[in-house]
Amino acid sequence: MSYILGISALYHDSAAALIKDGEIVAAVQEERFSRKKHDQSFPSNSIRFCLDFESISLDELDSIVFYDKPFLKFERLLETYLAYAPKGLRSFIKAMPIWLREKLFLKNLLTKELKKISKSFDAETLRFSEHHFSHAASAFYSSPFKDAVVLTLDGVGEWTTSSVAIGSTNKLNIIKEIHFPHSLGLLYSAFTFYLGFRVNSGEYKVMGLAPYGSPKYEKIIFDHLIDLKTDGSFRLNMSYFNYPVGLTMVNDKFVKLFGNPIRKPDTDNLEQFHMDIAASVQSAVEKIVLKIIESLSMETKVSNLCLAGGVALNCVANGKIHRSGFFKKVWIQPASGDAGGALGAAQGYWFSELNRPRKINNLDSMKGSYLGPSYNDKDIQKRLNGTGAIFQNLSQNEMIKFTADKLANGAAIGWFQGRMEFGPRSLGSRSILADSRSSHMQRNLNLKVKYRESFRPFAPAILREDVNDWFELDDESPYMLLVDSIKKSIRVEMSDSENELFGIDKLNVKRSKIPAVTHVDYSARIQTVHRETNKVFYSLLKEFKELTNCPILVNTSFNVRGEPIVCSPEDAFRCFMGTELDYLVIGNIVLDKKQQDKNLLISYKDKFKLD
Repeated sequence: MSYILGISALYHDSAAALIKDGEIVAAVQEERFSRKKHDQSFPSNSIRFCLDFESISLDELDSIVFYDKPFLKFERLLETYLAYAPKGLRSFIKAMPIWLREKLFLKNLLTKELKKISKSFDAETLRFSEHHFSHAASAFYSSPFKDAVVLTLDGVGEWTTSSVAIGSTNKLNIIKEIHFPHSLGLLYSAFTFYLGFRVNSGEYKVMGLAPYGSPKYEKIIFDHLIDLKTDGSFRLNMSYFNYPVGLTMVNDKFVKLFGNPIRKPDTDNLEQFHMDIAASVQSAVEKIVLKIIESLSMETKVSNLCLAGGVALNCVANGKIHRSGFFKKVWIQPASGDAGGALGAAQGYWFSELNRPRKINNLDSMKGSYLGPSYNDKDIQKRLNGTGAIFQNLSQNEMIKFTADKLANGAAIGWFQGRMEFGPRSLGSRSILADSRSSHMQRNLNLKVKYRESFRPFAPAILREDVNDWFELDDESPYMLLVDSIKKSIRVEMSDSENELFGIDKLNVKRSKIPAVTHVDYSARIQTVHRETNKVFYSLLKEFKELTNCPILVNTSFNVRGEPIVCSPEDAFRCFMGTELDYLVIGNIVLDKKQQDKNLLISYKDKFKLD
């Protein structure tokens, strides 16, 4: 029995992942334990969970692999500052102490932290992967493909911002790279910053805002900001950007180009201009990615494509890649960001470095991405008793019927089942669920439960066998990473006056028979639910369909804005008591908000910063 532990840490989204003889057995992000969103600290809790899950000690690991190489990152930092000197001195002075104290001598830091877990830890077991190789490995080795092209797009690793790899059986080789500062991820983040959202967490807001606008600034982006070649390679015009050495993403020249100041999130309302900017950068990125995909298809003649890196979480672009037909099959790593690098570091070392044989599964090797902690009913009951909660125990069949009935009657329910998801999406283990047929549910969930911007769309969770009856998609989308259109037969035609509405005024127009999950452009971010990977959630959807003739529920993450997704029953109870959720279902245990002690109610609304 051989165990490899992968670690990502110290930049954002720290995580740990454990593989046993090449099989993924556990993976989790540190934020879920620390309750600090995008936690970058050393993932001690995550490592302990992985070890406890397999009942092994740190000393029983064959190797521990870190997901990137700090010396290469430091080289990029120094060379960039030298290239831009004396500009960026403030940023340089700010960055140096932490590099000299921690990141540059990372092996010493990792050894120190790992010795806290086991005093006898042997530093000789430590290995280092490269950032983009870790991303690519997490996608290819988890995919259901024997052979594939792997495209990784993110902000920046050590030097690389975009890479292409070829995977075959258990081998993976990077064949092309684009280097910093030319980055599609950082281009998107620059616009995220310009629109007043937080970089590295607010990019999905830009994607969600885009359908409210029109891409009227796209030509300016291609004329001034990026030079796109016919093969999909690109260079940014760095005279408009500040991120290589500055403390902001864009400079005054960028602001002047678009004619409006950087939006202040706390004081400036979202206006049509901001929606048009979002639409423009989204459209531009889609065109760039499709150009890359087309070129790779023609050049490699490989049928399968894997995607990884932060840009692979842009599910609108993913949907267009899927529909383009350039590749017969597309598979996207559900933990595409830095957290997934922990998994890829372990897999890359096992398969590529050690040349171990690879077992390929028909769906994939991620087990639905249900790779985190779980709790049995006895443990849940004990933990809830400690919070003062009032609850009732049901059989699983009773619980399913109870939940489906309450959902069909308009309740918003916190749903906590089985192993927690790995990656940024709630996939039916740590979810907030509601009726997709409700015309007011999208707005109410955003404002009364999630405490976030009303424009944010919600995803439909649907039985796999029913997906093509409701959406144009006729394929698996288990990780909520593909956007596709609502079927025309499900849509509600808009009146002339409704068609004339602009921007956020479009929000309250009923567009389909499932308005709570229908975005303003008749699209949806689809999750197909499979009996093989989530039997309980599948059974709930089946029961809901029996009651309503609709196999679709709203599925959004079980948290409020700025908070990590809940991990433990105590987290779930706190979120339940701090929001306007009606019921909480944990395992087979059910809680009714009306029955709870009002003294336990808390205010979550202002607890976390905007993300």
